Amino acid sequence: MSVSLSGVFSTYASLFTALSLSGNFNISENITSILSAAYAGATAGNVGTSSENPITALQIAQRNQAQDVAAEAKQPQVLRDVAAFTKAVQTATSAKQLLANPAVMKVLLTANGLGPQIGYPALAQQALLSDPNDPTSLANQLATTNTQWLATAQTYDFANKGLSIIQNPKIVSTLANGYAEVLWRQSLDQQTAGLSNALDFVQNAKNFTSTVQILGDPVIRDVVTTALGIPQQIAYQPLAAQEQAITSQFNVASLQDPKFVQSFADRYLTVLQAAAQSNASTSTIANMTSLAVQAQGLVA
Repeated sequence: MSVSLSGVFSTYASLFTALSLSGNFNISENITSILSAAYAGATAGNVGTSSENPITALQIAQRNQAQDVAAEAKQPQVLRDVAAFTKAVQTATSAKQLLANPAVMKVLLTANGLGPQIGYPALAQQALLSDPNDPTSLANQLATTNTQWLATAQTYDFANKGLSIIQNPKIVSTLANGYAEVLWRQSLDQQTAGLSNALDFVQNAKNFTSTVQILGDPVIRDVVTTALGIPQQIAYQPLAAQEQAITSQFNVASLQDPKFVQSFADRYLTVLQAAAQSNASTSTIANMTSLAVQAQGLVA
């Protein structure tokens, strides 16, 4: 959203003139220092937002992903995390003992898209130790809002196979690489909002064949609802209403078309950037208007 700041800037210009004529230079200097911060980096059409084209950023991330993830894996903290994880896996004597280790949960949950759950270790341990084949298990219950719980429980099947899967060297290597990739994606989001989700969508959209699946995956759900302009509050509506909100605008079968998926990811990023620019512009105008009111009071 493009917002002109000329009106607010003009107000400040007149205030500075009044302050100068009144001889109140101390007040003028104080306001000037405040406004210097407000002006820093502000432009008439793009306030407080990255100037990088998000679509270009996605293309670059896709092109450089392999080498950038490899570089992330060599970061000192990542190496330490993976080393602690690997040692714990190799020396564990039971799945329960392994999942009680914070270093293990940090890598395991992050690599499997459950990073936000690291702060709930007891819940995570119980969910991953529950039997994925049991419809009443915790993993299945949690899957109603986040399918990644059940997918992770099924992948490692701690309930039925103990440590046999996760102690496989190939699995350990896959988790280490997955951990590095997630951290790399998180760094991308610091520069371009939503870039990690867009990448995930492009790579995995073909695996989703129903609206229920979309609603059960936090990342895919965010991309689809954001791109379609569906408010996040839809999550509080009955499942049928949520499905209708999506299917009325979106053909799930389109996710099998790579060109559509790529263009939809671009749409998602564009919507996010527009929202960020609008919020930044509104915030800047509000802050500067408030300062103008304060300055008016000083002049009076």
